[in-house]
Parts: sequence; structure tokens; C-alpha cells
Amino acid sequence: MDIKLIAIDLDGTLLNSRKCLSDLNREALISCIRKGIHIVPCTGRTVDGIPAEIKDIPGIRYAITTNGAVIEDMKENIVIDTRMLTCDLALELLRFVDSYRVMYDPYIERRGITESRFIDHLPEFALTPELQDLVRNTRDICPNIIEFVKKANKPVEKINLFFPDMEERAKLRAELEKRNDILVTSSISNNLEINALDATKGDAIIRLSSHLGISPSQTMGIGDGENDFTMILKAGVGVAMKNGSKELIEAADYVTETNDEDGVASAIRNLVLEMGI
Repeated sequence: MDIKLIAIDLDGTLLNSRKCLSDLNREALISCIRKGIHIVPCTGRTVDGIPAEIKDIPGIRYAITTNGAVIEDMKENIVIDTRMLTCDLALELLRFVDSYRVMYDPYIERRGITESRFIDHLPEFALTPELQDLVRNTRDICPNIIEFVKKANKPVEKINLFFPDMEERAKLRAELEKRNDILVTSSISNNLEINALDATKGDAIIRLSSHLGISPSQTMGIGDGENDFTMILKAGVGVAMKNGSKELIEAADYVTETNDEDGVASAIRNLVLEMGI
């Protein structure tokens, strides 16, 4: 199997339940890099949300962030490609979701934007302690999100939503999916994520591989959640984590162990380093 690029989701995939990179997974990444294989974090997070323990591995250069909205060369600090929500569209969406019981934060220039009414009450929105830490470290606080976005007048990478009530989540998702100008997906059970129409992880893998002169057939995508579905379908080899969604597992070419069982290392060892299926 001639794999030249491996795109890997972070939460629920490369990182364990404590949001940490295991030694075995790290060693597997380094082994791939030594073979000339590009290791690409492919995440719903912004580039600032990629842990240093991953970004600091020598040879990890490119990243696909905010579900494919941004492709970045982290070594040169250059944005290669973007697929973002316009400021006007983002403002329309933010005003709409504001009428629901939901925590919302748009991502602008690598950072999430939030308010005290959200950041000071994270447990009320069903965030785990690990996720609370991540949110606090990757959001900037402002008095009013909508006014901030309006004044910034910049494209928005993604709008993230956290729900304390699943019925409210289902109701809002149904309304959002009536639109034909956005994509709605999810990475965990109590969130929704709004992106521009062509901002998907799968499409971003194709665009990055083209930029690097790599055939799509030479790519591998590894993930666990709904927002990884396009990655599993469009990469040359799609790998689902055993802790992934049923739909993702059924669509994958290969199912590996869970994120708490070094599933990424197992897949890399079996499919790439030892030249499996």
C-alpha cells in the first residue's frame, strides 16, 4: 500500500479520552514521517487548538482545521486554502441560533469567540471537564459575540454549538438543514457545527493532496465522528475507530481499535508500516 499522506482526526481518534497523545500513537506518527509520509492533523479545532505535543513533532507541517475550512502550512505559517462562511452569512446564522438555548461560538482567525454567559457556565452545556479545559484555552471572551463578528467584518471558519438539551439540538438541526447554503455536522453527541458548503474534511484532503502532488488513492483518513464521514469516503483508505459512529464504521475500509487502545497506532502498523490490506 503506497500511502503518502495520512489525515487523522484528533478528538476521539488520535487523542485518548483524556485528550492526550499516547506514546504508541506518537511513535507510529514518527515512524511514518521517517518513511516520508505526511501526517496531517484533520480536525474540527482551529490550528491554535492542535496540542503542542502534536504540532511539535518534527515533520508535522500541514493541518486541516475547522472541518476543512482551512488548510495551513504550519511551518511557514501560510494558509494554503480556505472555504469559509461570509461575515454576513455568519451574522445571519448567529442571530438565528441566539433564540435557542445553546452555547455558540464562531471561529475567526484561529480563535473561538465566546461570552462570559457561556464560558462561565460550561458545565450547564454538558461539557466534560476535558472539553471545558479545551474551550477555555481556545476561546477569546468578548462582551457580545454578534457585535464582535459584525465589527470584525471577517470570514468565519466555523460556528460551533453546544446543547444542554437534545430535543433543542434536534429542533435546531432540523431548521438549519432546511437551508441550502451551509453544511451542518457534528463531532460529539451534544454539539452541532456549521460550515460553508464546500468545507469538509474529505474535500480538504483532496485539495491538500493535489497541492502536494499526491494522488487521492495514496491518502488515508482516520476518524470517529460524523464530521469525519467525508474523510472516510474520499481518502484512498478510510479507517474508522471502533469507538466511532455506526454509520462511519459501516462506510470504512478498515476498523481499528478505540482511541483509548492506541487505535491509530494499530491501523498504521497494520496498514502502512507492515503493508496490510
